[in-house]
Amino acid sequence: MPAVGGIVTNGNKAYPGNLTPFVMMTCIVAAMGGLIFGYDIGISGGVTTMDTFLSKFFPGVYRKKKASADTNQYCKYNSQTLTMFTSSLYLAALLASLVASTVTRKFGRKPSMLFGGALFCTGAIINGFAQAVWMLILGRILLGFGIGFANQSVPLYLSEMAPYKYRGALNIGFQLSITIGILVAEILNYFFAKIDGSLGWRLSLGGAVVPALIIIVGSLVLPDTPNSMIERGQREEAREKLKKIRGIDAVDEEFDDLVAASDASKQVKHPWRNLLQRKYRPHLSMAILIPFFQQLTGINVIMFYAPVLFETIGFKNDAALMSSVVTGSVNVAATVVSIYGVDKWGRRFLFLEGGTQMFICQVKILPSTSFFFHHYFQLFMRLSAIIDS
Repeated sequence: MPAVGGIVTNGNKAYPGNLTPFVMMTCIVAAMGGLIFGYDIGISGGVTTMDTFLSKFFPGVYRKKKASADTNQYCKYNSQTLTMFTSSLYLAALLASLVASTVTRKFGRKPSMLFGGALFCTGAIINGFAQAVWMLILGRILLGFGIGFANQSVPLYLSEMAPYKYRGALNIGFQLSITIGILVAEILNYFFAKIDGSLGWRLSLGGAVVPALIIIVGSLVLPDTPNSMIERGQREEAREKLKKIRGIDAVDEEFDDLVAASDASKQVKHPWRNLLQRKYRPHLSMAILIPFFQQLTGINVIMFYAPVLFETIGFKNDAALMSSVVTGSVNVAATVVSIYGVDKWGRRFLFLEGGTQMFICQVKILPSTSFFFHHYFQLFMRLSAIIDS
């Protein structure tokens, strides 16, 4: 009985269940947890191009930015402190993710989402009222801790709530929220940059409070998942909850499999060591290499630093911010297409299509590196073949 997306299936067996309004509402609210991650991805790059922000916290960068136009635009943003402001969030998120799974398993998905939202809200408030660089970095660290917990618990919650036939689409709802958060942040940066004084960047950074409050309220009103209740010994309550979620009474088969999977997982004494066993190496390799090569395309640089990148190639401040809005809009549109097609066309099709599209774009943008991307594409095709097998 392999676990698929947090819900157990026995081979190719599909459990009965309906896409009830109850499930739709809970999944929509839970998916809003992606807003906090998306908002911070989109907000930091735009804020670091605002003159009022740079002049207050990074005067050296501001002076280089206003220096002679002959200076390379990229070099003007060469500051370790500025880089620390941006990267501290993601380092903190990495550290938080190492403990978030344990917290989520022992205390449930809802407390993990609540804790993540509270940390994120605190970090947003500190950043919005920041008076020194250390306050910016402290706020970003708290934001990162919040993202680490939310990014671990929300996708798991969605997987466990979603019916078998709609699990792919509802899971991508989290990614849709991320892309919407990025787009909203980029739009706000464009308008807030026009505000004189420090109010503009404070509104951009402090605006992260809004998605934080959404996930906090959501974690308080959302129901717990049957999987989480079974793990904590609440089996009869879990059975009734599963009936309500699926919209049918015939849930005994799925419930029994969930209980069996929970009991089996408790018998595993060394889960991390088991991952290194030979029979699990293909799964472990896929789990590492797929996101690794996705990040290697440079998409994170584009999402995090889009306004800065556009400025370095000659765009004015307004044009750079608007260009990042266009990029974010395309990102949202592509995610909507994925939601439509993930259960209709399959995961492998989207994987191949997305990889091929990225390969073509990389070769088009950087023709001098086509040799490297040729080998990257060959390895990508081998990975897809392993997935298919």
